[in-house]
Amino acid sequence: MNIGGLGHFATAAKAALPARASLNSATAESLHGLASPSPSPSTTVAQLDSDRPATVDASGRPVATPAQEQLIQQQIATLSSRDREVRAHEQAHASVGGSYAGGPTYSFKRGPDGQAYAVGGEVSIDVSAIANDPAATLRKMEQVARAALAPAEPSGQDRRVAAQAQVLAAQARIELAAQQRDAAASAIAERKALAAQDAQDESEQPTEQSIKTDQQDADLAPSLQLYRRLGQTQESTPVVDVVA
Repeated sequence: MNIGGLGHFATAAKAALPARASLNSATAESLHGLASPSPSPSTTVAQLDSDRPATVDASGRPVATPAQEQLIQQQIATLSSRDREVRAHEQAHASVGGSYAGGPTYSFKRGPDGQAYAVGGEVSIDVSAIANDPAATLRKMEQVARAALAPAEPSGQDRRVAAQAQVLAAQARIELAAQQRDAAASAIAERKALAAQDAQDESEQPTEQSIKTDQQDADLAPSLQLYRRLGQTQESTPVVDVVA
């Protein structure tokens, strides 16, 4: 895997984690770039001719001997196998990476049959955290890690990018847990404040019995006042004796 934009991951291991990486089909022995091992055998017709004279056709052009033709077919088969392996490897990265991954790019080698065969490739992938959203960052990094390890045989650089995503995922989990603790503490404090307010409101409101007593006292007040006035009238009336 090569790191795009900020240089190769293998040569920048001690630097800050880059925001975008490249997943490729290089082997663990070729981490510093796309240096996939060349298919073997790589012997060409010209090299074989130096060991054994080739026959020529009517126009004087060299014609491969049966042994040379067999080696050529073996080379083509090896290149074809490598082409399928590289394409499947990069397509696995791209498919699992989804919107975070770019399209595969390939490096080619021309075979003795004149055809171009993919012998290396890479897929760029976004490994940056999502600002102020640890939950989204966690989901993203888990997908990036799956994409990095999606091929049947991940390269050494693929594993490095997966490890980088796992580090960011762990950091996101810590941030998410802190946010959840803060939210829980806020919810508890809010419930306590509401309960205290309800208790205060209840202590300030008159009870139903006191309301009824006050109402009864208010209803009796006019009658008592009338009774007092009548009593005062009777006490003040003078007694007159009538003599016939």
